Amino acid sequence: MVSVKKPATPSEIRSEIEDRVAEVGEFIRSQREVASMSVRRLAELAGVSNPYLSQIERGLRRPSAEILQQLAKALKISVEALYVRAGLLTDDESTPNVREAIGRDPQLSGEQKQALLNVYDSFLKSG
Repeated sequence: MVSVKKPATPSEIRSEIEDRVAEVGEFIRSQREVASMSVRRLAELAGVSNPYLSQIERGLRRPSAEILQQLAKALKISVEALYVRAGLLTDDESTPNVREAIGRDPQLSGEQKQALLNVYDSFLKSG
C-alpha cells in the first residue's frame, strides 16, 4: 500500500516559517557573539539599522536574501549557511566553512572560539 503525504495546512506552513525565522535569528546572534561584535557594529557593517537587526535576531522579522547576504559578508561566513537556516537552500546545497564549524561547537567557550578564529584568520592572511 502506498502512503500519500497530506499537504501541509496553512497553520503548519506558518509555524514552519516562524521556526525558520527564529532559527536564522539565533544563528546570526550566535555568529555575531563568536565574532565579538556588537549589534550596532554588525548593523553598521551590513548596512541595516540597529532595531532591524535586533528584530531579526529575536525572530520578529524575516530578512530577505539580500539582507542575509549582507549579514553573511559582515560576519565573514558563507551566505549559504544563512540561506539553509532561512529555508532558502537545503543542507545538501551548502558547504559549511571553518568559521561556522567553530561557532557551532558547543564544547568550546566563547574565548576558545575567538582564539581559534584568530589563528584561522592569521593563516588566511599569511597564505
